[in-house]
Amino acid sequence: MENSNCKLSVIVPVYNVERYLKRCVDSLLAQTEENLEIILVDDGSTDRSGALCDEYAQRESRIRVHHKENGGLTSAWKAGMELAQGNYVGFVDSDDWIDKEMYERMLKMAQREDADMVVCGLVFDFEDPKIPKREEISNFKEEVYDRKALEALFPRLLNDGCFFGRTLQPARVTKLFRTELIRENMKFCDERVALGEDMQITFPALLDTQKLCVIKDFYPYHYWINNHSITGKYDRDYMDKVKLLAERLQTISQEKQVYDFIPQIRNDFLSMSVLAVKNEIYRNYTAGKKAVTENVRRICEDPQVREALKNHTMDKLSLSIRLYLWLMEKGHYSLCYWLVLVFFKVHYYLGREYKRQ
Repeated sequence: MENSNCKLSVIVPVYNVERYLKRCVDSLLAQTEENLEIILVDDGSTDRSGALCDEYAQRESRIRVHHKENGGLTSAWKAGMELAQGNYVGFVDSDDWIDKEMYERMLKMAQREDADMVVCGLVFDFEDPKIPKREEISNFKEEVYDRKALEALFPRLLNDGCFFGRTLQPARVTKLFRTELIRENMKFCDERVALGEDMQITFPALLDTQKLCVIKDFYPYHYWINNHSITGKYDRDYMDKVKLLAERLQTISQEKQVYDFIPQIRNDFLSMSVLAVKNEIYRNYTAGKKAVTENVRRICEDPQVREALKNHTMDKLSLSIRLYLWLMEKGHYSLCYWLVLVFFKVHYYLGREYKRQ
């Protein structure tokens, strides 16, 4: 290590994951970077997760446990950050796991470059063995970005003109942050946000970052997707969650005042609105076509969605997405319904439907 006094804190929100917790914590204990503390935040688990956390803490001095009432993912981050003592902080979800060299490589890069943020990639690991693993990383092209280079990315940071064209992939779990950078921006993390929570911390943190580093071709984080995650369940509040996230991103943009991200936030909101339509169609199928189509109409005729359909600036859309947005704008809700059903059935059969947002 270049600086043996540089300590790392890893925050793990824990909620009803007794089936997966051992795999996660064991991967942290196996890290080649030994100068770390592991903070397990039991967010009011009702299974044996909390007891398992305590058992680990009794055996391993690097593990600290905090038990709290259930408050959701964001409240668990905040509780963990209050305890963090490291110079840098990382996050791992309790049903995932990481390769043993992940944090050693990221911390060495952070120290070598005096970076505020270091980014790596992740691997989607599916419970269904028929679905092949898939790798993902943020769309940063260079290895090192100083402040000037980062500011050059701002015009396409949240949307580059494509459908979901995020240069910044929001996942907090693939990033190592300077601890003070996160502490200063936790005020932007609204505990009501239950969709896209990661964006409300990675976005403001990046806007304050003076140097960012990317470890190329490195995918040490294993994002676990069980069969329930693939099929999912219907969320009747999905569109409200989409609107709340967009509101929070607008607030961050306005308060930071480093760039006008409002057009990009509108584009991102419209992309999320398409997912809200799909949520109604392929996850609310038991309600019947008439009820589902009415819900699609309600989404598409929402004033904020209408405004986004009219004024978005995405100019690199595929023909299929252009068609779907046109159908939404013109009120062809039955066609929206049938097209999504056909798309979902074909792609689910091929094992490509799931995409992490």
